[in-house]
Amino acid sequence: MKLHVLALGLIAAGLLAAGGADAQTKVKVGVMNDRSGVYADITGEGSVVAARMAAEDFAAVDKGVTVEIVSADHQNKPDIGSNIARQWYDRDGVDAILDVPTSSVALAVNQITRDKNKVFLNSGAGTSDLTGAQCSPNTVHWTYDTWALAHGTASALIAQGDDTWFFITADYAFGHALERDASALVKAQGGTVAGSVRHPFPGQDFASFLLQAQASGAKVVALANAGGDTINAIKQASEFGLQAGGQKLAGLLTTIRDVKTLGPAAQGLLLTESFYWDMNDGTRAFSKRFAERMGGQMPSMIQAGVYASLTHYLKAVAATKGKDPAAVMAWMKANPSDDPLFGQGRIRADGRHIHPMYLFQAKAPGRGDWDLYDLRATIPADQAFRPEAEGGCPLVKS
Repeated sequence: MKLHVLALGLIAAGLLAAGGADAQTKVKVGVMNDRSGVYADITGEGSVVAARMAAEDFAAVDKGVTVEIVSADHQNKPDIGSNIARQWYDRDGVDAILDVPTSSVALAVNQITRDKNKVFLNSGAGTSDLTGAQCSPNTVHWTYDTWALAHGTASALIAQGDDTWFFITADYAFGHALERDASALVKAQGGTVAGSVRHPFPGQDFASFLLQAQASGAKVVALANAGGDTINAIKQASEFGLQAGGQKLAGLLTTIRDVKTLGPAAQGLLLTESFYWDMNDGTRAFSKRFAERMGGQMPSMIQAGVYASLTHYLKAVAATKGKDPAAVMAWMKANPSDDPLFGQGRIRADGRHIHPMYLFQAKAPGRGDWDLYDLRATIPADQAFRPEAEGGCPLVKS
């Protein structure tokens, strides 16, 4: 009898343990980005660190979800990114893919994610097509896009009389979208586009493109590129004396990491971002922890977006008690996001995450090596992104 009771007790304990294990949802996410090229500094390992921090911070308040994080380098090539996405979804059990800079890669991953019925939380890519004609019920575009960048920086410059523009554009999906959105804004506000030229991606020698920009006589030379391309173009523009000749440079996607790298060459540059490490107590606390893991480097807005988007996704997994993509996406759109980096926000039907954007001007370092921005304007959340009805997303009901 005692043995029988003991056996029953052991069985009951085993069932309770199994029940507890079953109640814990295991999530596997993949951070895919550039880990070796022109975008490695603003995405790369820093985005993986940001994802780990999100998982750790969530685990501190909710033990019901465990997170495994994997990462891979897509080398800014759509075919490599597509192969990684398929392998992660089909063989490796990845539930959601994060980050994915390089718009051509992001558009490919966007379609694969939809076909495989998984979740794509994009922070790194810029093309506004992700919430336009190529929107997906499985994708959230979190941090920024080409429409927001164009309207933030271009509007400010045109308002002060800089109304003729020449574009130096990265020759792939992101650059094309950024030039398109910025050109439309310039023309809508009464400005003119004096010309444009497209450079190979990635680019090293911008001399011939800068000579064409100088010859155009445009008041603004707009760089529709990012990362290492923007850094190289600005450095060479300084050597050519572009600004000394009266023309202004507009880096349409410039981050704090780029400004830090450029040093004095970036001072005076107007730029639009969705995150800055020194905005408030929440951003400062996160950035201090991030810097401790990243050799003193402050996070880019893209890395901050990885943290925030994964945080909201994990809340959805916990709330729905599972990983069903339709249920998780429905919860994410039905409930406001709230995190220390972006504050409160929401996700629209087209997958666009809505939050304020900020117009900054780069300055000489102030209170510390990373005190590099002056805030010039806050663009309210309801004005920062393209109106939902104008994007052409089939998910948006008319």
